[in-house]
Amino acid sequence: MSDLVDAERLLYLLQTKPTITDKEGAKDLEKVEGRVAFHDVCFSYDPRKPTVQDLSLSVEPGQTVALVGETGAGKSSIMKLLLRFYDIDEGSITIDGYDIRDITLSSLRNALGVVPQDPLLFNASILENMRYARPSATDEEIYAACRSAAIHDKILSFVDGYNTKVGEQGVKLSGGEIQRLAIARVFLKNPPILILDEATSAVDTNTESSIQGALDELKRARSTFVIAHRLSTIVSADKILVIHNGQVVESGTHAELISIDGRYKELWNKQVGNK
Repeated sequence: MSDLVDAERLLYLLQTKPTITDKEGAKDLEKVEGRVAFHDVCFSYDPRKPTVQDLSLSVEPGQTVALVGETGAGKSSIMKLLLRFYDIDEGSITIDGYDIRDITLSSLRNALGVVPQDPLLFNASILENMRYARPSATDEEIYAACRSAAIHDKILSFVDGYNTKVGEQGVKLSGGEIQRLAIARVFLKNPPILILDEATSAVDTNTESSIQGALDELKRARSTFVIAHRLSTIVSADKILVIHNGQVVESGTHAELISIDGRYKELWNKQVGNK
């Protein structure tokens, strides 16, 4: 019976038309430098309750910008708008000056690499899971990406190496190994713009510190958005934006924000203590 329900659900999904599609005449985004800007953006899932309000922010090529705030502040919603999972109600979002509604979805998402909080792995080999990032990748390119994510040697220690089947949702791997594979996939994709969405929140602090080196290498020379819960991971960000009720209420470096009595300092003291 469950198989029948799953088949019916799959059929329903296949027949459902997407709400976000390419507009007529949409062009491919080419030679992306990575300059991202939100201009007076407003958005709501429910018209009665704004999710993002009059949001303006910018990231220059190679910069790292961190978004921090309480749960439900709108941080992940802002990144979903950049990925164009939803269209905004007002304002504009641009990459290198091009409104993302005027470019093809495929080229937009090719320009973006996401390391999520809970990476999705399929019950297939490590090689096959890696190729979801770039189907044409050679084995050597996959090995290089895994070296960059500091997971290559660990994979070689498995009996079946890169042919190891990871199980449903990576059940045969540790949380740190799953996260490193997610980082390796983004290395393989090699996008100019990164979104790190609570990328280390699902692992313990010891694993987090070892993964952080791979993330730092991944961010090098790329425009990067970091959604962070653990503020200690974003102290070196070029810019930190404090989000509250879908708005930027504070902006600056860690040193600048910690020197004023605001929301960031309050969040920092809750996590780290007033030392």
